[in-house]
Amino acid sequence: MAEAPLPHGLPPGRHVEAFLEMLAAERAAARNTLAAYRADLSDFAGFAAARGSAVHQADAATLRAYLAHLADAGLAARTAARRLSALRQFHRFLVREGVRADDPTELLEGPRAPRSLPKALTEAEVEALIAGAARLPGARGPLAVAVVELLYCSGLRASELIALPAGALRPDADLIAVRGKGGRERLVPISRRAREAALAALAARRKPGAKPARWLFPSRAANGHLTRQGLALLLKDAALAAGLDPARVSPHVLRHSFASHLLGRGADLRSLQVLLGHADIATTQIYTKVLEERLRKVVAEHHPLGRDGAGAG
Repeated sequence: MAEAPLPHGLPPGRHVEAFLEMLAAERAAARNTLAAYRADLSDFAGFAAARGSAVHQADAATLRAYLAHLADAGLAARTAARRLSALRQFHRFLVREGVRADDPTELLEGPRAPRSLPKALTEAEVEALIAGAARLPGARGPLAVAVVELLYCSGLRASELIALPAGALRPDADLIAVRGKGGRERLVPISRRAREAALAALAARRKPGAKPARWLFPSRAANGHLTRQGLALLLKDAALAAGLDPARVSPHVLRHSFASHLLGRGADLRSLQVLLGHADIATTQIYTKVLEERLRKVVAEHHPLGRDGAGAG
């Protein structure tokens, strides 16, 4: 049953609060996500107020002026695009709730953020990272090896990895079910080596007589499993033990390394899209630069006129 429309007479700030409440209740938005939306909408509300408009009544001209203001202020295109995304979702909410009849963001064009090549480790650096992880003391060693192996062999996001249930890995199964962005599920293949490392990590942390763990990577955190912060710190420690720059190692870097190395060894973009859980192939196409580099090397190495001096004389 649909909720009753918000009264039009609510104070301007209350419309933002109602929107944030919807994100929390219907989309289970994280605290950091809500804080980011609140900051973005508050910034726009201040700009709109200076032009004599309430945040929920701003027209397209005010929104265009706001985007121009962000550009003039030197705000990064990626940050400005995020703010426009927040405004789009806010105005769709207002239309849905009957607060306004139109959506002034429909025809707005956002700033285009530069698409940079993912920062991938080399295959040798990944092996060094796994070796460094194994040198960490106590149960942290097997845990670090397991997370590096799983992130690299499957391309999992950090949020997907830490939320894996203990029963996700079965000795006789080469696939695991993963719930990704938007609640979409996909099957991800994992290597025997990664599965054995994860099961060894679970066994190393299990205390005698304790109940079976609910999560593959349990912890004392409030949610019962390894946190994103704990995962990041574990990878930094593994990087230091491997002699790598910790700033170059993160779950996201390992995901990019997974994708880049697969493409470098002949995988196609459509398969990579499925493995990474991208809803749109356009998201995966950022990796085409990896393909372009590989093709340039093929031409340079194998074309009769591709090598320096070829055909001379």
